[in-house]
Amino acid sequence: MNLKERIKKIFTKAIPLWMVVILILQSTTIFGLFQYYVLKKYINEQIITIAKEKNPEKLALVLRQEVLPQNGYILGVTWSDIGKDLIDAEVIDKQKYEQLFAQDSGDNAMMKYMTHSSREHMMVNEANSHFMVNTLWALGLVNKNNLLDEGQMHSDDPMQFASTGGWSLGSKPTRELYSSQQLIQLTVQQQALVKRIADTMFRPCCDNPTSFPDCNHGMAALGYIELAVKQGVPEKRIYKDVLALNSYWFPQQYVSLATYFTQQKTDWNDVDAKLALSQQYSSAQGASQVQQQLQPASGGNSQGGGCSA
Repeated sequence: MNLKERIKKIFTKAIPLWMVVILILQSTTIFGLFQYYVLKKYINEQIITIAKEKNPEKLALVLRQEVLPQNGYILGVTWSDIGKDLIDAEVIDKQKYEQLFAQDSGDNAMMKYMTHSSREHMMVNEANSHFMVNTLWALGLVNKNNLLDEGQMHSDDPMQFASTGGWSLGSKPTRELYSSQQLIQLTVQQQALVKRIADTMFRPCCDNPTSFPDCNHGMAALGYIELAVKQGVPEKRIYKDVLALNSYWFPQQYVSLATYFTQQKTDWNDVDAKLALSQQYSSAQGASQVQQQLQPASGGNSQGGGCSA
């Protein structure tokens, strides 16, 4: 067989289907990674250029893409039966929830997780941030936990706080719902980890740590921490996840924080999430101090910034 015939045989030989599938998947993955790094490089170049111009308004607009990814942020936990459990526990009234989110397509699309078990990971984005804060708020509120029974929330009237007295989406009185159901059963070691993380995590609407969840965002963060610890999410990832949640709940504050770190020559994606969530930067006082060190910058709407349903 001459050389020409050998080459012809190679190109006319059938390729197994499994090999074709692998080649397609690999090429798709490589292309996706290529797109990601090209976009990342483009954003970084924009950040460097605008930072040199010392124009905080332009810088904030670019950083918003990093702080609040358009495709959302995938959290480390899966839905499992959480939605159904919350309705069964009567901390969420399905009809009230449907009415609340009926006019918002992004939030309304999330209702499927309230009626069916799912192996999908939770995700937060600009369209569903209201749904996520309410759902995690309900989880933190109803799940029985020592931080609610024996911590700073414990008082003669636990309904005096925004995170308790402000809840109105249940089918039972909030007083009966508070720390009433063991939806997430933690070991002694897991409970200790929840407390350790919650003690070091803050939110820009007040100066209390998550271990004192007196507002809706604090209670939502507590609910997420409990669920993440139960599902075995690594501690470092939990901080990263809550930073993402906080960012979508308080976009203005975290775009400003990203601007601040960029001026300190630290890219937002390189910032230690635990540091960003610390009292120094994420408490109301800390966020205010960061803002004072910046010139006025526009980061967009502050949806979810208040402590209410």
